[in-house]
Amino acid sequence: MSATPATMSTRRLLRAYWMEARYESIRMLRMPGFAGPFLALPVLLYLLFGVFMYGDALRGDPKGALFVFMGFSIFGVMGPGMFGFGIPIAMEREQGLYQLKRALPMPRLAPLLAKMLMAMLFVAIIMVTMFVAAPFGHMRLSAGQILSLSVGNILGAAPFCALGLVIGTLTTAKSAPAFVNLLYLPMIYLSGFLIPLPKSLQWIALVSPAYHLDQLALAAIGAPSQGPNAIHVAVLVGVTLAPTLLAIRRLARVG
Repeated sequence: MSATPATMSTRRLLRAYWMEARYESIRMLRMPGFAGPFLALPVLLYLLFGVFMYGDALRGDPKGALFVFMGFSIFGVMGPGMFGFGIPIAMEREQGLYQLKRALPMPRLAPLLAKMLMAMLFVAIIMVTMFVAAPFGHMRLSAGQILSLSVGNILGAAPFCALGLVIGTLTTAKSAPAFVNLLYLPMIYLSGFLIPLPKSLQWIALVSPAYHLDQLALAAIGAPSQGPNAIHVAVLVGVTLAPTLLAIRRLARVG
């Protein structure tokens, strides 16, 4: 009979989590179709718009430079979690791989935690590339600002992981990419972090976790933000917990 997490020593338990997270990260980093776009696109778009196209205008506009930098930073946070959960989970369910993992002597939540840590690793890499490119877009950040913004955005990947997870548990492998995009693409444009919304549509951004993460990111570096930080944190925690609990219940029921 397989050993259960309850019978594992603390050392074995931590090693099980670590090994699953390590190999999940290596697997996704070795997939050019996943790693390439999500690691390269945020910084390349930032260089295109923030340096080559509008660099001269942003030189004398600190608020504009900050808006562009923050916009593409938040854009980079969203993708790894939503696509790194939504599509692989749906595929693993259809192929029976998720059921196989549940039968192995490993913690039940290790596969899900591994994907979340993978997404956070991707966000960490993206933030490094964004900070390297920031001076070219006339952004100057102190070491403290870099640290606080990095920690906030890395942790901020969790709500998008949860959204991807619930999509992956409710859809098939073929339909999962479409459903992720149906949520991902409108969120980019309707959250107001990349394209300013007209006043008549600004209320739409309030339901988006990307908007609340953007406001927390601004607060993290001491820039003006909208609304209390406690509200932004509460929304992000709620968006993380509610879909995760729903998805875990469904996985436990149908695998």
